[in-house]
Amino acid sequence: MSRSLEGQVAVVVGASSGMGQAIARGFAAAGVNVMAAARRESRLQRLCAEFPSRIRRCQTDVTVREQVQHLIAETVAAWNRIDVLVYATGTNLPDRSLEKLSDNGWTELMATNLTGAFYCTQEVLRVMRRQGAGLIIYLSTGAVQRPDISGVAYQASKHGLTGLAHGTRVEERERGIRTSIIFPGLCETEILSKRPTPTPREVLDKALLPEDVADAVLFLAQLPARAVVPEMQLLPSRL
Repeated sequence: MSRSLEGQVAVVVGASSGMGQAIARGFAAAGVNVMAAARRESRLQRLCAEFPSRIRRCQTDVTVREQVQHLIAETVAAWNRIDVLVYATGTNLPDRSLEKLSDNGWTELMATNLTGAFYCTQEVLRVMRRQGAGLIIYLSTGAVQRPDISGVAYQASKHGLTGLAHGTRVEERERGIRTSIIFPGLCETEILSKRPTPTPREVLDKALLPEDVADAVLFLAQLPARAVVPEMQLLPSRL
């Protein structure tokens, strides 16, 4: 039987749009106290207005460690613990092929997709170790299992996220800390607008919705502490 999430505390990184926003809403609807983090303050404000008693916001650039430290400190100050951290932020570039990819493009993707996850992991572990419990969920991509033309920098960063997730789980499991990584297939989110060629509407109609990923995250969070799902692949059934 799944356990209630009522009164738990979750940090959702990348909560201003797409999967992260859906996850923040799903947690709030389940009675979780949510700290929503992203760079776009105006979007966070609108999200908080939907669940004023459950969601707080902290404008955060995850590529800056000091801002991640502030995010974790603000969450602990508000609720005195962190039960779940979801790393749902990520980016890609139109100029993603090896022929076009620049040094700056490579650095930008690694900073947002991987280094930010490292910062968030290190900082939240300081809290979870004191608690003797905690769950970190990372959102990756189905391109890790089935290489595609999403770009080598994007794929390399997401492969790195797998190493971060599994390495953290092995190092921290004796402290009661678990990690899971989800590999969603095509999902209709804003990141698709950065594709060099627009995705046809008939393909998008078969894609996952952000709410599907949010449901998967809530399932993982509701598992008892004795159980862990190291990896979850979530694919559109018609693609």
